[in-house]
Amino acid sequence: MAFKDEYNFTNLVNEAENLVINETERQLNLEENNTLCRCQDCVLDIVAYALNHVPASYRCTFSGRLYAQALYFEEDKYAIYRDAVKVAIDKIKKNPSHD
Repeated sequence: MAFKDEYNFTNLVNEAENLVINETERQLNLEENNTLCRCQDCVLDIVAYALNHVPASYRCTFSGRLYAQALYFEEDKYAIYRDAVKVAIDKIKKNPSHD
């Protein structure tokens, strides 16, 4: 039996993904970003770039979920995610992965 078949990994979630995706949506809706390409490749590049520059926030329990979601309300901790998305948007805007 394979290791992955012995355990239930469905509750193992990187909450940073949710934070970055939500922040990307918020920033893409800002007036200053209205000319930014929103194709699949560019949006995924923004999210991937930002995720590679923030700390992971894995959880596997309900209490872990509550702890991770508290990051939304702690300005100094959330700023890391907000700033990473801003940098990612600027980077992808200057260097889109398509012509």
